Amino acid sequence: MLNAVGFIIILGCVFGSFMMAGGKMDIITHALPHELMAIGGAAIGAFIVGNSMATVKKAAGGLVRAFKGSRWKKTDYADLLTLLFQLLSTFKKGGATAIEPHLDNPHESSLFQPYPRIVKDHHLVEFIADYLRMMTVNFEDPHQIEAAMEADIEKHHHEELGPQHALQLMADGLPAIGIVAAVLGVIKTMGSIDQPTEILGAMIGGALVGTFLGVLLSYCVVGPLAAKLNETIEEDSKPFFIVKTAIVAYAQEVPVQVAIEIARRMTPSAYAPTFQQLETALDEAKNGLSAAAA
Repeated sequence: MLNAVGFIIILGCVFGSFMMAGGKMDIITHALPHELMAIGGAAIGAFIVGNSMATVKKAAGGLVRAFKGSRWKKTDYADLLTLLFQLLSTFKKGGATAIEPHLDNPHESSLFQPYPRIVKDHHLVEFIADYLRMMTVNFEDPHQIEAAMEADIEKHHHEELGPQHALQLMADGLPAIGIVAAVLGVIKTMGSIDQPTEILGAMIGGALVGTFLGVLLSYCVVGPLAAKLNETIEEDSKPFFIVKTAIVAYAQEVPVQVAIEIARRMTPSAYAPTFQQLETALDEAKNGLSAAAA
């Protein structure tokens, strides 16, 4: 919704100011279809040539993701911290034997099932399961697991940013593609140099629509969407750092509840539950674990 409001403001102010200054929209509307075809077609073609099919597909999904924004809401962060508390408490009490059934099939785990939005993020679920499994082989140095988790997060983050970088490169190239379209319009105009001044003026104006479109699409459409996608990817990576913080703290023999509190402090300020809210959620989780054990 916010993106739509932004685009309405852009188009309203750009074209509104043009018409208020006495500009004639008929020149733009006449040139728009073929200029847009030249610029859009060239940009999409260059995008396909310059990227793998996997990146192209992810970029299409990335545009949708940029409009939707981060998939993580405030309640999801509280749920993640609660889930980590339950997993680490189960691990502490029952060891590998108690935790492995939950890690082998999270979709049917009694610990994961109450949090369907977290389960849908299969990358995060695999990240949690993989490193808790690694904990069962008894890492003697917590720094080893911390280094491994940081490398894994960096790799995943790099792969997620691939489509965003591709879209940003597309945005950077659009002004130049607009110039290509404008030059074609000038060539067309030069072929009609014997026409009256009014016709030549309209043809030159139509040619300049190409430059206008290239710059507009670059700085007001594709560029902002690439920036929004980058922000969304950054926000969606926060849960991985929360998981890393909790597991590394537990590996350093910090009490489970303290490890979760340390992880809470890694939560983005706008989404972080308060100490009291988290304590209430953890008390409910403790009661649930006690009831399951009984």
